[in-house]
Amino acid sequence: MRKHALKLKSEPKEATQVTREANGRMSSMLPFANRDDFEASKRGFLASLPDARIQGADGQPIWDLGPYHFLDSQDVPASVHPSLWRQAQLNAIHGLFQVTDRIYQVRNFDLSNMTIIQGDTGLILIDPLLSTETAHAALELYYQHFPRKPVVAVIYSHSHADHFGGVKGVVSEEDVSSGKVSILAPDGFLEHAVSENIYAGNAMGRRSTYMYGPVLPRSAHGQVDAGLGKTISTGTMTLIAPTDILRTTGETRTIDGVEIIFQMAPGTEAPAEMLMYFPQMRALCAAEDMTHNLHNLYTLRGAQVRDAVAWWKTINEAIELFGERSDVVFAQHHWPTWGKDNIQTFLSKQRDLYKYLHDQTLRLMNQGATMLEVAEMIELPESLSQEWYNRGYYGSVNHNSKAIYQQYLGFYSSHPSDLHPLPPEDAARKYVEFMGGAAAILKKAQASFEHGEYRWVAEVMKHVVFAEPSNEQARLLLADALEQLGYQAENGTWRNEYLMGAFELRNGIPELPPIVNSPDLLKAMTLPMYFDYLGVHLNGPRANGKRILLNWDFTDIKEQYTLRLENCALTYTPEKQARDADATLTLTREALDTINIGKMTFDQAIENGAIQVKGNKAAVKELLGLLDTFQQAFPIVTP
Repeated sequence: MRKHALKLKSEPKEATQVTREANGRMSSMLPFANRDDFEASKRGFLASLPDARIQGADGQPIWDLGPYHFLDSQDVPASVHPSLWRQAQLNAIHGLFQVTDRIYQVRNFDLSNMTIIQGDTGLILIDPLLSTETAHAALELYYQHFPRKPVVAVIYSHSHADHFGGVKGVVSEEDVSSGKVSILAPDGFLEHAVSENIYAGNAMGRRSTYMYGPVLPRSAHGQVDAGLGKTISTGTMTLIAPTDILRTTGETRTIDGVEIIFQMAPGTEAPAEMLMYFPQMRALCAAEDMTHNLHNLYTLRGAQVRDAVAWWKTINEAIELFGERSDVVFAQHHWPTWGKDNIQTFLSKQRDLYKYLHDQTLRLMNQGATMLEVAEMIELPESLSQEWYNRGYYGSVNHNSKAIYQQYLGFYSSHPSDLHPLPPEDAARKYVEFMGGAAAILKKAQASFEHGEYRWVAEVMKHVVFAEPSNEQARLLLADALEQLGYQAENGTWRNEYLMGAFELRNGIPELPPIVNSPDLLKAMTLPMYFDYLGVHLNGPRANGKRILLNWDFTDIKEQYTLRLENCALTYTPEKQARDADATLTLTREALDTINIGKMTFDQAIENGAIQVKGNKAAVKELLGLLDTFQQAFPIVTP
């Protein structure tokens, strides 16, 4: 994937003896002799591209598994948890695979899979990956081995970008508009697809660099995997709006001779999600609800907490509806599961995994345990923990139990000292002062590090770094502790989080490509979403004492709004034009889209007549001047 020139001040270190022993113990605690997943992940293999290397328009790779050849070794390095090493090897198996009659998948050409279903005259695609480049390469790989039949339908299984972003790599907007291609999606898809990526996109984007570790070296001392897949591609993300919305479990569609029964799964892995059953092939598409790992109830990049109850009930419903009728279950990540007995065991233990986490979190919570205590107390029973597909490579028992606690009780532990604590920098200075100063803390923390108490060292040194961010010795010791925690992590995203923290403490925040919202996502915003988007950017303190009232008249779509700035808040009312407005803006939605995607500024639009302003133009410019521009490279491990 694209990398950026980095001048390293400090290289990664080796695993300590404590880490070596911790990872070594895991080799005897899990069923490594079971190699069934390696057979399943290669079953039906037809072909691939060398190293699955895919280039962008500038000739730079936006996806490349070549740097992961270090995973070919059967000798697990001490700096990687052996269970994660196994998962990383599985997620490096790439190419075009036959799932069953008429169903194929391209796997590990991106974080997600693209499923290809052969209709009578054309192709049905499920989830065209994250980037147009990877989706196009996946479809072209299929065409190298089968007739070049047209795509007649695209199905978005849910509202996360790695399941729709590559759509314009496989179909055109013109073919969708003309009716040649239909696009199916679950109810609420467009709203959630846009809002998640737009409203909190800058913060999520920065946090994603920690979750996926894109600037980390691909090595046994760096990024090895993300659990759910290898990592994220860095190509062009697009979106075409659905033309057919599914709303109810049991709805059916027959597309090009292929019957599909839909099961709705809102609030599970995504706010808008659905599963699909193909009766002619006796095949169940599990979307992202049943994969070969414990999934996230809370994702570390940040998102709304997912509902464990909805999740286990969805799996249970799938068992009842389709379990006995399925010969294969395939998902939009990882590899399929074949055979009735295997399917029943897989589905039931995935169901019980989420049910157990939910119920045991609430049991302990109702006994008075706090969020942090619950996370330390819960352990899976052996009947669940010994199944590879229940291991915490992406989600974890620890942070999923915290998510369940947060869903029911929120952030507050009910201990009054947690109600209004000091912010990190203020607290850090007091901690350092009370503990005898930075030098004394460093001496004690170094001794704790030698004893392998890495979590404690990280907790203590965080305070020193936030009190004295230029204290290089403190930064390096914190980095060392985070690094060893990363080496011991079974969870791919935990490892990336720890190692990215260590990286930035040693080298500073790297130069990252700017987060640019997809033009298609921006165009897909409804006008209420757009005005909310402006509100997110409003600098409230700078707006203090100001009152601005603007009418907006969109002539092409026949919509009108009044936008009001008052009390440092930006509100709007549809279907209204205020008589006492400071100004009225007359424009088209197309003109607003042109501005949003950066091809024209508001000032230019006013000057060239794309926006006509009647009234006080200065009021318009004043409001625009109160909007913040977000900087991506905000600090995380330093103040």
